[in-house]
Amino acid sequence: MATSAVGPGFLTQTTVFTQQLLANFGFVILLSILLDLGAQLNIWRIIAVTEKRAQDIANDLFFGLGYVLSALIVIGGFAFNIGNVAGAGLGIEVMSGIDVKIGAALSALVAIGLFLLPEAGKAMDNFAKWLGLLMLLLIAYVVISANPPVGEALVRTVLPQQFDPIATITLVGGTVGGYITFAGGHRLLEAGVKGADALPLVNRSATTGILVTSFIRYFLFLATLGVVAAGLTLNKDNPPASVFQLAAGETGYRLFGVLMWSAAITSVIGSAYTSVSFLRTFHPSLEKNHRYLTIGFISISTILFLWIGKPVQILVFVGTLNGFILPIALAVMLIAARNKRLVGAYQHPIWLQMAGWLVVLMMSGMAFYTLIK
Repeated sequence: MATSAVGPGFLTQTTVFTQQLLANFGFVILLSILLDLGAQLNIWRIIAVTEKRAQDIANDLFFGLGYVLSALIVIGGFAFNIGNVAGAGLGIEVMSGIDVKIGAALSALVAIGLFLLPEAGKAMDNFAKWLGLLMLLLIAYVVISANPPVGEALVRTVLPQQFDPIATITLVGGTVGGYITFAGGHRLLEAGVKGADALPLVNRSATTGILVTSFIRYFLFLATLGVVAAGLTLNKDNPPASVFQLAAGETGYRLFGVLMWSAAITSVIGSAYTSVSFLRTFHPSLEKNHRYLTIGFISISTILFLWIGKPVQILVFVGTLNGFILPIALAVMLIAARNKRLVGAYQHPIWLQMAGWLVVLMMSGMAFYTLIK
């Protein structure tokens, strides 16, 4: 879940919004963490207790609703995956000078190779885990090189002078919106982590995923803030790459290539896996051939990228789109949590329900504000 969230769009959004809001962006990150936790804890617990994937829960609640939810998730995941494939190609270009499109095709082959392995699920988990650790270390190195004003950042994280709802909805959408929050929930279910007895582990997993993502985002925020505070100008065509280059020179630029590829390839895998998990329960043949569906999902995303070229604005746009999907998906899950036919004797905590509905209301309000703007 964490490495699915940390993709090319995540890197771009964090850098762009830091440039706009400076130290005040820390408060947006803090608020997004609280909203992320409110959404993810609810969704993962309900999936675990019902022992069903989200689309089946929605269909059991109201027939047809699962198909609508799946369509929203798959369309968003597919659009995001085109950007993820592009990001993987960009990462290889920065690292080695190989053309972006060739790098994208090679990266797609790596992702497809993982799903062809006999123990594909285990390989996917280990691949994401080690690359996630690598991303943390790379960004920590650049933070030290950038020498940001940490004191001011910490103060503005709790006492901001400026607030941007659009930045907030984009961040939440990019962290737990669309397919991302279901990535971990569905993966745990497939791994056999389910039922009321598994809830302590589910809670810990959901919280860890959010915190890992948030650490990476806050480190990138500090690195960008250090560069901007020094009076340096970011390259508008590739803001996150210029942060690394300005902070740590040519070495930093090459390290950004490693970071971008790691972020993109794990997001390609997470997006493809989760999007297909929303389709595979609708027919036995889809369940039987889900591995080939996943490979097809990656292949079509790659072909579309090679055809249309680099989608510059799609990354931020789809992050915002996922922010619109989240209140719908979360509301469905919260209603399901009150349905005895689905959850049996399980009592969903009142405080968690209230936190969930607060997220629905806040995200809906910010989505409406974003539409007006």
